[in-house]
Amino acid sequence: MLALQRSGRKAEALRSYATIRAQLVDELGVEPGADLRGMYESILADDAPAPAAPRQLPPDLPDFTGRADALAALAKPFQVAVVSGPPGVGKSALAVHAAHALRERFPAGQLYLDLDGREPAELLAEALRALGVEAAPPTPRERSALLRSLLAERPMLLLLDDALDAGQVRPLLPGNACSVIVTSRRRITELPGAVQIDLAEPPQDEALSLLDRHRADDVTDLLVDVNLLELVGTDPVGQPRYRLPDLIRHHALERGHDREALSRVLAAWTVTTEHAMARLPTTVFSLTAARAPRWRLPDQTLDRLTADPLGWFEAEHDSLAGAVAVAAEAGLAESAWGLAAAMVPYLDLHCRLDTWQRTHTLALAAARASGDTYGEAAMLRGLAQVALYQDRYDEAAGGFTRSRRLFHELGDVRAEATSICGLGAVSQFSGRQARSLGHFRRALAMFLAADDPHGEAFVRQAIGRVHLRAGELAQASESLRQAMRLAQELGDSHREGCVCLQMGNLHGAMSFHRHALDIFESLGDRHCGAYALQSMAGLQVTRGELAPASAALERSLEIFQELGDRSGAASTTQLLGELHRSAGRTVLARDYLKHASELRRDLPVRTSGA
Repeated sequence: MLALQRSGRKAEALRSYATIRAQLVDELGVEPGADLRGMYESILADDAPAPAAPRQLPPDLPDFTGRADALAALAKPFQVAVVSGPPGVGKSALAVHAAHALRERFPAGQLYLDLDGREPAELLAEALRALGVEAAPPTPRERSALLRSLLAERPMLLLLDDALDAGQVRPLLPGNACSVIVTSRRRITELPGAVQIDLAEPPQDEALSLLDRHRADDVTDLLVDVNLLELVGTDPVGQPRYRLPDLIRHHALERGHDREALSRVLAAWTVTTEHAMARLPTTVFSLTAARAPRWRLPDQTLDRLTADPLGWFEAEHDSLAGAVAVAAEAGLAESAWGLAAAMVPYLDLHCRLDTWQRTHTLALAAARASGDTYGEAAMLRGLAQVALYQDRYDEAAGGFTRSRRLFHELGDVRAEATSICGLGAVSQFSGRQARSLGHFRRALAMFLAADDPHGEAFVRQAIGRVHLRAGELAQASESLRQAMRLAQELGDSHREGCVCLQMGNLHGAMSFHRHALDIFESLGDRHCGAYALQSMAGLQVTRGELAPASAALERSLEIFQELGDRSGAASTTQLLGELHRSAGRTVLARDYLKHASELRRDLPVRTSGA
């Protein structure tokens, strides 16, 4: 009704009201509502409310630079002007700046449409909505006609941004009283009488005036304004995120063979990643590339970026993995494996095993190609840890053994000890408790010699776990007590949680299990949290608390399945079967126990001699 009335078709608008009123009365037995009746009465009185003038132009650039000739051409009267040029040359920035200069000529308003590959029918509906037409006609031809009718009474300035071709633009063109600015990557010559403004790269003096500015945020804003960067949102730590348009990114990569420039970028990534890593709750297996280039941001900036280290890693996860790949491809081995190694504590904490495997595989190849023995050892150790988590024990043992040998040849006692810890874990999970204890005791002596209290806390907890599983409760208690003291002195909350878990198993105390679970959940460590749930459920079963135990086991099973921990899933499924059997749910228990048996059959055979 409103569209018909505003386009001068009052009689048709009134007939529309009569039609809808008849339908409402006949089919629903009700009269039209107050809004519809009010519109009918206003049409009768010829005083339908005038819509507010749309003011849709994007923000102007107060420090717009250059393009004097193009601006002069757009300052003259025109019906249609086409601004064309390659991506990033500043078409949209020029069009917006010129449109703001013309606003006073068009008091009825300014419409802005981002064409970007969209269909004319959709664009026409958007324009009509801006003019107050809620229900657009069904066909593009009718929508185009209605748009022209409305704009004939209200001359406006239209900015049609990023047009594909003339066919996309023609349905949007108004009558003679309006002006239209079109931007496009191609020169659109099929619009009769259009003013053609072809933009090329700006002259050197204009380009220099436009850039780099004394402040980085100024430069970033300008790059966004001229479409060399795209703002895509805000990351988990509240910072704006940008990306390069595809064409510009590919062009930059093609020309990005300047190793010095690439090395500088990677050097900044390395320092920032290591700074964030040092703030994580656990860094026991961290290794660093001592000779990798480093470029340090100002301390205040570093501290602000990594104030929430987990949030920073979460935000930069994909970028860091990409940086490793770029460094490896460019043959910058130390930067590649240094970044990959610095990510390990975060990847371990959040069980990002796919990224861990991918980055270490790339960096390992780069280290070997460049003859970087330390980098090779570090990446072999990291890949062995992933294999251990995925129950590939022979592969894990091989990786830990090779990395240990290389670290020993290089004389790095601490790094060698981390590989020996891996061998201890493989032996323990393979059921060789005595051999496991020997590995851990050897690693403990090496961590003590290297004056590494974090490593000492880890290995004392591991020794306590071995004693506990062997039923040697006094030895287990002593080792765990020492590990707890170290963890608390170091402020290593993650290690404290691991020790609490073992303490709970040792003393049968629910308070230890709950404290461990609280720590793991606060750190976002779902993997260790799943083991805490599993242990807590075991204690609940012995107390006869079957309902909460079942819920805890179901939660842990879901996490194990999501993270791909097959042995964890098998043990939890077994416990669920035993729980349902004790509760008299025979059929359900049989299903769980059968599934647990199938899961264990799928696990690799534990033949490792580690």
